[in-house]
Amino acid sequence: MGGSAISEDWEFTTNGARTLVLVGRTGNGKSATGNSILGRKAFKSMSSSAGVTSTCELQRTVLEDDQILDVIDTPADFIRIAGLFDFSAEPEFVGNEIVKCINMAKDGIHAVLVVLSVRTRFSREEQAAVQSLREFFGSKISDYMILVFTGGDDLEDNDETLDDYLGRDCPEPLKNTLTMCGNRRVLFDNKTKDPLKKADQLKQLLFLVNVVVQNNGGKPYTDDLFKELKKGAIKLHNQATEVNSLVGYSKQEIVELKEQMQKSYEEQLKRITEVVESKLKETTHRLEEQLAKEQAARLKAELSAKEAQKKSDDEICKLRKYLERAQKETEELRGLADRGMCNIL
Repeated sequence: MGGSAISEDWEFTTNGARTLVLVGRTGNGKSATGNSILGRKAFKSMSSSAGVTSTCELQRTVLEDDQILDVIDTPADFIRIAGLFDFSAEPEFVGNEIVKCINMAKDGIHAVLVVLSVRTRFSREEQAAVQSLREFFGSKISDYMILVFTGGDDLEDNDETLDDYLGRDCPEPLKNTLTMCGNRRVLFDNKTKDPLKKADQLKQLLFLVNVVVQNNGGKPYTDDLFKELKKGAIKLHNQATEVNSLVGYSKQEIVELKEQMQKSYEEQLKRITEVVESKLKETTHRLEEQLAKEQAARLKAELSAKEAQKKSDDEICKLRKYLERAQKETEELRGLADRGMCNIL
């Protein structure tokens, strides 16, 4: 996997940095949110129907209190399970990006920022994306999720708060997602030029990040993939250090030794990527089966509803005919009675 070499400044011991990973669909303002967090235009961001971010990218900032933040921006397809809901991403692409993100995260992920927009309804795609994250990384990943709603300027123009927005016709899937994330949500205005507003929304986000960190005992999210990648990186780093200290070897021999070590590391990355791709396919299959069951249940419910409606319509029709017949008989009896009275008179 190109560009995966370990740099000389790789840090294997914790440096107090907190790693935030941005995920979300195209158009929600994911990269713009990353720039708001960093306080500078580090990630490429623009209004576009197609995703601007094409690969995982890490940028770092140091806050006023010396807290280090590593922010990782991801392409929209990062959280799309290939093949599900007709998404175009191939498992190879998604697998590569997941491995790349994990490689960047080094010691783990302190918070996953799921970027949504108040300008659009919570979509089936976004519901599937959150579900995909849980299916692939495990339900524990929910404990690290924070929902970031962009488009704060739109709500402000309408004199609305985020609570107003969520309280107004909030779709059930979004309510469920909020519950799953412990109701951790924050509103961002990525267009504002007001420094106080910028500082306040970042403060609210960092408060939620601290809550996530505390709730998880200070431990970032990691799994076997993180551990294996880090193990390989440490091994490569140690080998490179040993080679640099060798004496009696020519420059060319040292270069060749480093190339061999790098090749060995890239082979390990390839094996891990293949594992990720296999897991993605399994997850896709599992979600497709789940979707098929849900669709079958929905169809059955719709058919039952139609049958119930038909039965109800039939009963109404029968009742209407009965009433019409009763009315006709009543009129006939009334006519007979009237004629009888005339004969008597």
